[in-house]
Amino acid sequence: MATKQKPLHHIRIGTVRASIWEQTSEKGPFLTVTFSRSYKDKADHWQNGHSYLGHDLEALMDCALEAKDWMRRYRQSTQRVA
Repeated sequence: MATKQKPLHHIRIGTVRASIWEQTSEKGPFLTVTFSRSYKDKADHWQNGHSYLGHDLEALMDCALEAKDWMRRYRQSTQRVA
């Protein structure tokens, strides 16, 4: 049974969330980021979407900048000294 991969880190600003993932290729590991927006549906259940309203864009930009900074710090902390 396959295990579901979990993100290395989450950043949440308001209803916008960035999830940072570590992937691997033949060239080695690399990081990716996905973004989602939480909202309540008509039945008052929480859902996640991937489209953004105008008032979500500032939070999306802030999440992207924080994700970029976190990824830079993570890469620096995992570099091996030769």
